[in-house]
Amino acid sequence: MSKERPATYLNDRLDWNLLRTFLAIAREKSVSRAATRLHLTQPAVSQALKRLEDQLGMRLVDRHGPRIEVTQAGIEVQQIAEDVYGTISRLSLAEVDRDHDISGMVRLSTVSGIDFPAYDDFLAGFHRSYPRIELESQEMRAADVVVSLQQKSATLGLTPRRTVPKKIESRLFLRQRYALFCGQHHPLFGRTDLKTSDLVSEKFVSFTGDKVGDHMSPLTFFRDEMGFTERVVGSSSSMSEVRRFIFAGFGIGCLPEHVVREDVANGRFQRLPPEDGVADLDIYLLWSVDRKFSAAESAFLDALHAFIDEQEAGHAAPV
Repeated sequence: MSKERPATYLNDRLDWNLLRTFLAIAREKSVSRAATRLHLTQPAVSQALKRLEDQLGMRLVDRHGPRIEVTQAGIEVQQIAEDVYGTISRLSLAEVDRDHDISGMVRLSTVSGIDFPAYDDFLAGFHRSYPRIELESQEMRAADVVVSLQQKSATLGLTPRRTVPKKIESRLFLRQRYALFCGQHHPLFGRTDLKTSDLVSEKFVSFTGDKVGDHMSPLTFFRDEMGFTERVVGSSSSMSEVRRFIFAGFGIGCLPEHVVREDVANGRFQRLPPEDGVADLDIYLLWSVDRKFSAAESAFLDALHAFIDEQEAGHAAPV
């Protein structure tokens, strides 16, 4: 910055949005990821960074292809920006009544069986903060989740990540590993000498999406690779129903480890080989980057991103 400018120049002229954009770049170590976080285009983020560097008269980042490295000056600016961000966040306490006045509908498209207690707590907290915002959740196939976002009939989607089209962004929402289980009414329950080869002749309980091409395809591939020969004797699109059939002893089946952890501890279910599980079917948050969000939708999406950030920072998401 020119020494001829008065000391109050930045106080009067510096745009906080430039600092907020730089803060996202510094945190993400990537312009593209910062753009995703801020729901902006990459050129807009790059232009904001250049404007901030011009106003401050210093280089804040060094570029190495798609990677960036924050300079020493940038580190100092980031620390200041973090302090400003914290102060502005505290100012939001004075705007509680305004937040409570936000109303509108948020529509979610989701696959069946997302069991995530921390997300339940998030929804409870969000409703306390925004009691006039309504949520509508519709279960559907993974492919239809993407279609609903393309057609802009849904605000966001929760689904195992498939190949997504342009203008649909995603980030990891929930890590979950599926393993084989039997219920306490099954003949195998209580046996401790089991091997995977002992299971191939057992009847199976599965999800209706457990077929090639659907979001449960990895479970189908596992059964084929291991040579499971018996028929499926119970199936449902509902996690709770599949869980009920397995408990009742209809057959063995795959469930997310974290969903039945308490049932295993209470002696209702038994985990079966293989020890390293069957497949990882992680759930992703999807949203359309070219959708114009309402105030209610923006409030929910911003809060959900903050929730995921907290989960990542605390490594609290179940695995």
